[in-house]
Amino acid sequence: MKKLLVILLLLSSCRKVEVRPEPKPITADIFSVAESTVVNGGDIYFDLKTAGTYTLTMLDQTQNVITRERISGKVGQNKLKIYTSSLPVKYLYLVLEDQSRTQIGKTTIKIN
Repeated sequence: MKKLLVILLLLSSCRKVEVRPEPKPITADIFSVAESTVVNGGDIYFDLKTAGTYTLTMLDQTQNVITRERISGKVGQNKLKIYTSSLPVKYLYLVLEDQSRTQIGKTTIKIN
């Protein structure tokens, strides 16, 4: 009886554990592609050649400003969280401008 109990215990404890690798976040420059899909609370990445104050603007398809934010950018890769749950539309233009309002990058974002 003890042997049967030990065998059952061994068999029940020897289960294969499935480990799923966590997907790597996309860290490519969002302005290097024509369109990106974003989710609420997700990160967006973009590269800057100089440090300074930049403006990040979201526009709808009729070029109306949905939101505008000033950010302090650093040289190299920059990361920002994007919150989309209160946005009224699913397709937006994302525009990055420097202090002199020169457009640094523009892309289309699809909100998922």
